[in-house]
Amino acid sequence: MGRGWKIAIGIVAAIVVLIGVNALVTSAETEPAEVTEPDGRIVRLPGGQVEAIDVGPRDGSPIVLVHCFTCAIDWWDGMIPRLAREHRVVAVDLLGHGGSEKPTSGYEIENQADLVAGVMGRFGVGPAMVVGHSLGGTVATALAERSPQLVERVVIIDSEAEHEEGDLGLLAKLAFAPVIGDALWRIKADFTIRQGLEVAFAPGFDVPDAFVDDLKAMTYNSYDKSASESQAYSEERGLAERMRDSGQPLLAIMGAEEQIIEDPQAALDVYAATVPGARTELIEGVGHSPNVEAPARTAALVLGFMQDGVQKQDAVRARP
Repeated sequence: MGRGWKIAIGIVAAIVVLIGVNALVTSAETEPAEVTEPDGRIVRLPGGQVEAIDVGPRDGSPIVLVHCFTCAIDWWDGMIPRLAREHRVVAVDLLGHGGSEKPTSGYEIENQADLVAGVMGRFGVGPAMVVGHSLGGTVATALAERSPQLVERVVIIDSEAEHEEGDLGLLAKLAFAPVIGDALWRIKADFTIRQGLEVAFAPGFDVPDAFVDDLKAMTYNSYDKSASESQAYSEERGLAERMRDSGQPLLAIMGAEEQIIEDPQAALDVYAATVPGARTELIEGVGHSPNVEAPARTAALVLGFMQDGVQKQDAVRARP
């Protein structure tokens, strides 16, 4: 074997070792909880430490907001002021996201739901209307299953009704690949993150810098396991079936220009056909994140759904 071949083999072996070491490092990486929101506080619970905010009038009917995958509380910034005028609004950073703790484990959807329930308990909030976006819709569903006494009604925004392999784009697919994903995580640049996030909106939407920072704040563990645990939960049973069995009133919202869910109207149809009395809304001109792209329209739908519940409660109380 010539000297050149020996050098080449040595370089390849060194690269393989470096990739392996990188995988070990990223798999063990953790981050503590820290306050990242002006109104944020860290809530220490048995399942982890999470950041949450609690704004609006204390005597207002409560609304709990749960964000999407790779997101944080700031994805609700366009809606919170509108909701908090008359309602008490609690928003939570899921484990592994935003200012919440980023441990090596604990990303099961059931644990995420229990953490939201724990925050509600600490804040003395409930029963509440729970609004979940994408991954947050999955967590909201689990919360309705596991802690029904805390949930009055549920709003699911762009969460698939039945398990489906959503198209997150090539960059995201590579990031989930064994070993390769770990390596890419170490060298990710802002422009590649921005490209990856573009599928969460309608084509042409300008991804805010803050959302790039939200993903950068995650560890590879929190990124990888949050996605895999969400998939496992939906594969076991779809959200529409779970919401039907929970008995909670449901509003399902989808953006008409979805780039992740293949057919948003078909997903809404499944919710309508499966969950008795479910309301569905397709918002034109927006993609996977109506709460960001059309916060006024989305807030109006949420508030209208809340008002429906108040009117029904008043009608029940008025019966002789």
